[in-house]
Amino acid sequence: MTKDEFQTLTRNVILLDGATGSNLMAKGMPRGICTEAWVIEHKDIIQDLQRAYVEAGSRIIYAPTFGGNRMSLAQHGLENRIEEINHTLVSYAKEAADGRAYVAGDITTTGKILSGNDDYTYDMAFENYCEQIRYLADAGVDCIIAETMINIEETLAAVDAANSVCSLPVLCTMTVEADGSIFSGGNAIEAAVALEGAGAGAVGINCSVGPDQLVSVVRNIRENVSIPVIAKPNAGMPFIDDQGNATYSMKPEEFAAHMKVLADNGAGLIGGCCGTTPEYIRRTAEILGLI
Repeated sequence: MTKDEFQTLTRNVILLDGATGSNLMAKGMPRGICTEAWVIEHKDIIQDLQRAYVEAGSRIIYAPTFGGNRMSLAQHGLENRIEEINHTLVSYAKEAADGRAYVAGDITTTGKILSGNDDYTYDMAFENYCEQIRYLADAGVDCIIAETMINIEETLAAVDAANSVCSLPVLCTMTVEADGSIFSGGNAIEAAVALEGAGAGAVGINCSVGPDQLVSVVRNIRENVSIPVIAKPNAGMPFIDDQGNATYSMKPEEFAAHMKVLADNGAGLIGGCCGTTPEYIRRTAEILGLI
């Protein structure tokens, strides 16, 4: 997809997919392992989920390449398989989409904070993202999505990297608190403005809280940028049980109603994060008249 094609596509509200990780865990994925390696060995599970999102109305699904950068894969001794992992996972998503939805190459934070010392610099982040994005572009994704980002500077490095190695649209979402503040400092509005200036094609938020807590954040982002705004929140705030499992109390109908409010307040690309399923996406599509 070209950047011009993305601009045309987003003249109307576009439905993204919902959660991946929480649904994989519900299907038996253990904690603490490399998600990407597990998914490669469970092709049927990820494709069943992605096909369900497409059937529910998703126009863009995320390839399961979330932690497929060299730094993250190195934590599992898999850095030398980076090209294979990204190519394979994109091929799974493209098969599942089957021409009915676009496929985004998914990237995320390394979990490190850019600093003035040599532990993690802008150049390190830039090279880390360049490598993964190059593989994603080669594998045929339609756009790049940097999601669940926790640091403005690292996200800027990801945008710069994407724009240096490919011509695909680059979408960015930060993880924020209900007041729009970012974990490592700054806020969603500052991030959105900076990312638009760096060449992002869409900006917004994902994860962290439920849609009912993000109305003012979405509205303020919409008022400060000229590009599409993304909203991909959790199914409400999680409750952690005695076994450490997160459960989400917001049901699909309630989630969809709140997502319509976000759309009415300026969100142009909407979907779900932790705790959401294809049913959440279907309900959202219905209330927005997209199916």
